[in-house]
Amino acid sequence: MEIMTEPANHAAPSERTRVRRIPTNAHYDTATLHAIIDDAYLCHIAFADEKGAHCIPTACWREGNHLYIHGSNGSRMLKRLTESETCVTITHLDGLVMARSAFNHSMNYRSAMIYGRFEVVADEAERRGTMAAFMEKLVPGRQAEIRPGSDKEFAATTVMRIALDEAACKVRSGPPEDDEEDMSWPVWTGVLPFERVAMKPVVDPQCTQPAPAYVVGWQKW
Repeated sequence: MEIMTEPANHAAPSERTRVRRIPTNAHYDTATLHAIIDDAYLCHIAFADEKGAHCIPTACWREGNHLYIHGSNGSRMLKRLTESETCVTITHLDGLVMARSAFNHSMNYRSAMIYGRFEVVADEAERRGTMAAFMEKLVPGRQAEIRPGSDKEFAATTVMRIALDEAACKVRSGPPEDDEEDMSWPVWTGVLPFERVAMKPVVDPQCTQPAPAYVVGWQKW
């Protein structure tokens, strides 16, 4: 994914989303937020209960102005999310930034924090539709080939969503930013980039079906 370099938008939607540390890296626009979410497969959800504070990774996807998650009806986290405010975070690491001083090293990244309260998706048609959208997000084309979920499976699954109205993004890209007095220090400086790479598909030993187009083209994504 291309690193976003548009000027930061300083109109924070709320006081708790206003970025205070390096505010020039802040982005509050919808396009940046959606791009960060759409490039993610996992998010981390922070919440608290009688046993303390927790931060749990879970699969996520976006439709419109909502981020969606799903899980078992018995999930402790899903039960708790309807009762209190939460914070959802997503981070993509794009590179290690090597400066002339250890204290000026940094990372290039894209991150988002979403605040609010999850709601249960109760409408059955919407539940089934958004779960299909989730599969299509994971591997475009596979939803049409797999066995549809049964009524029993859908009945045991909770689908939830949180509005993207209160969110903040933070993005850093580019070279190191050294202090003037360090510029003559004789050490290599620059960026060590990171990139998510699709590896060669591994077929199930019990699979007898030919690889469909989305498997054959997996490494080209």
